[in-house]
Amino acid sequence: MSAEEPGGRRPGPGDGDAVEVHVAGRIISISNPDKILFPERGATKLDLVRYYQAVEGPLMRAMGGRPVLLQRFPNGATGPSFFQKRVPQKRPEWLTTTVVSTPNGTDSDALVAADLAHVLWAVNLACLGFHVWPYQADDPGHADQLRVDLDPSPGTTFDMVREAAAETKALFDELCIASAPKTTGNRGAHVFVPLEHDWDAMQVRACAVAVARELERRRPDLITAAWWKEERGARIFVDFNQNAPHKTVFGAWSVRARPGAQVSTPFRWDELPDIDPDELNIASVPERVSRMGDPWQDVAPQSLGPVLELHERDVERGLADAPWPPVYPKMPGEPPRVAPSRARKPRPGTGSARN
Repeated sequence: MSAEEPGGRRPGPGDGDAVEVHVAGRIISISNPDKILFPERGATKLDLVRYYQAVEGPLMRAMGGRPVLLQRFPNGATGPSFFQKRVPQKRPEWLTTTVVSTPNGTDSDALVAADLAHVLWAVNLACLGFHVWPYQADDPGHADQLRVDLDPSPGTTFDMVREAAAETKALFDELCIASAPKTTGNRGAHVFVPLEHDWDAMQVRACAVAVARELERRRPDLITAAWWKEERGARIFVDFNQNAPHKTVFGAWSVRARPGAQVSTPFRWDELPDIDPDELNIASVPERVSRMGDPWQDVAPQSLGPVLELHERDVERGLADAPWPPVYPKMPGEPPRVAPSRARKPRPGTGSARN
């Protein structure tokens, strides 16, 4: 079997420094393997390849078969980047792709993480980490993950993120739902609930809104469901819109474009008090996986039913939908999409605001 560059070109006379990697029954040619991608660590493109090879099992359990959005860093983690949803027209004939849509209805031919060869093909294009769709490419009508994004606001600490994650676990435990945490590779945390293939993205987002509101009710000092930044304060924001249709989330086991090459790392709940996201990087995570295995491996798909009951309770209380991101069309039941400070005040004697 011959090696190919990402665009389908065979290595030529000027490619003497390329390294051939045998993976998933294919040969991937890694061009410029000694190119420094993380200057602070001195980590190269080949180091990144070796990292993804070391975590192949848990990585593919987390994102195998899913469409992925590439964030490419041609000059390494400290340089500019761009998102690439469409795979290049010149690509290996074996590459698996699928059609994905944006909120405005634009279709793109996206990469599917079918196996590690597909991942390393993208890494050779200087893709450091992967932003992942919440469904399998062969079943786009069903979102199979509820993603609770615990997003730190200015003035918050990771200790507060830990506390918010513990509150999230407690809520899911009450609902008899198993959940799985991970670092984001940066300052926040994600709590995932794997789902049976019975619900669409609209239902999953409605449940995410209900979870955010319930967590805010329980801990208004710590957690907020406020979409508008001016209302959040120094609290952890539960970003329910990360579950909106067509939204991607930074993938488990993916490497962040940070100086330390930190990894978005799944962990066990009993590790929460001590987990340090800055210590989880391309050097430390492979050893961790070798020693501890995959903490998400035994988390079975769950029913969304108990969380839907939370949503239905809010509807019965007369709560409107939460705001959607600006790239989405106006949605049924959505309140005015304007920050409170910019909303028009009622005219004297009218008793209502003008929309």
